[in-house]
Amino acid sequence: MFKTFSYRQFDYLLVLLVLTLNTIGLFAIRSAAPDLQSKQFMGMAVGILFMVFCSMLDYTKLLKGFVLYYLLAIVLLILVLLLGSTGGGAQRWFAIGGITFQPSEAAKLLLILFFAAFLQKYKERLSPLMMTFILLLFIVPPLYLIQRQPDLSTTVVVFLIFCAILFVGGVPYRLVLIVLAAAIPAVAMFFFLVLQEGQDILNDYQQGRILSWLFPERYPDLAFQTLNSITAIGSGQLTGKGYNNNEISSVLNSGFISQSQTDFIFTVISEEFGFIGSIAVVFLILFITIRCFMLARKAKDTAGMIICAGVGAWIGFQGYINIGVVMGLLPNTGLPLPFVSYGLTSLLSLYLGLGFVLNVGMQSAPQMTATTVGRIRTPITKRG
Repeated sequence: MFKTFSYRQFDYLLVLLVLTLNTIGLFAIRSAAPDLQSKQFMGMAVGILFMVFCSMLDYTKLLKGFVLYYLLAIVLLILVLLLGSTGGGAQRWFAIGGITFQPSEAAKLLLILFFAAFLQKYKERLSPLMMTFILLLFIVPPLYLIQRQPDLSTTVVVFLIFCAILFVGGVPYRLVLIVLAAAIPAVAMFFFLVLQEGQDILNDYQQGRILSWLFPERYPDLAFQTLNSITAIGSGQLTGKGYNNNEISSVLNSGFISQSQTDFIFTVISEEFGFIGSIAVVFLILFITIRCFMLARKAKDTAGMIICAGVGAWIGFQGYINIGVVMGLLPNTGLPLPFVSYGLTSLLSLYLGLGFVLNVGMQSAPQMTATTVGRIRTPITKRG
C-alpha cells in the first residue's frame, strides 16, 4: 500500500497555493461567523494530515477497488435521500451529533477515482463509441440522485468534471463535442421549460432562484441576497474596508449577506480586502487548477492523468461558478468556494483529492518527454 517516492518531486508549490487559499478562507470565516473558525481550522489540520497520508500511498493499488468506490457513491446518495436531514427545501446532509456530512461532496472524489481506474483498464478493449456510451451510463445514476436532493448546482459541477475526464481520458474530440453539443440545446430547453407556470422539473425555490437571476427587478424578495452581494463587492473598491472592520456602512456588519460563511464567502473577502483580495482568490484558484493539469501531463498512466485533471476541474469549475453566483453572473447555486467556504465535508474531500494529485506527481517521470506529453490526448482505440 505504501510506496517509497522521490520527495524531490513532491509539489510543494501546489501545497503552498492551497494552504494560502485555505488561510484566506479562515480569516474570512472569522469575520463572517467567528464561532465557526475553530471548527474550520480543525478541519484544515485534519485535511492536511489526510493529504499527506494519501500522498504516501500507491494510487495504482488503491484504484484496484474502483468498483467499490462507485457503489459507495451510489449508496451514499441513495441513503441521503432516504435518511438525510432536510434544510432549506433540500435533503443533502447526514446530521451526526453536531457534525454534518454531505455525500455529494465525497461522491465527486469517488467518481473521479472510479472513472480513472475504469478508463485505465478498459480504454483499449472497447471502441471509442462503446466506451463513451458506457461512461454515460455510469454517470447518469449519480447525476439523477444528486438532482433529486435537489442539488442542481452540484449536478452541473459533476457533469462538467465528467466532461473533463472524457477529454483527458482520450475520448476522441468529436465524441466529447457531441456530448457538449447535445448539452447546449438541452440546457436551453431546460431553461425554457422551468420558466413555464406549473412546471414540475424543479422545486419552487429552485425555479425562484432562476427567475430572480433573470428578472431581479420583478423578484426583489428572492434576488436580495445576490443584489446585496453585488453591493458589498462594489463597496470594497480597490483595497477594501479593512479586515473584520466595525464600519456601519459594511453590508456584512449590517446583516444583509446571508450564508456569508459558506456560499457568499467571496463577498466577505471582496468587501474587506477589495479588488486586490478578490483577484488574489481568483488567481489562486486558477494557479491551483493549472498546477493540477500540469501534473496530469506528467502522469505515468491514464489513471493518474484523470485523477489530476478531475481534481483540477473540480476546483476550477466549482470555484468560478461560486464566484459567478456572488457577482450575479449565474443563478444562486449553493456551491461552496473550494478551500475557502466553511464546510468540513467539502474541505476534507478536497484535501483527499489533493493527496491523490500529489501521489500521482511523485510517481511521474522527473522530466517531460514527447511521448508523455502526447499520451494525455491519445485517443481510445480498440485493441487489435
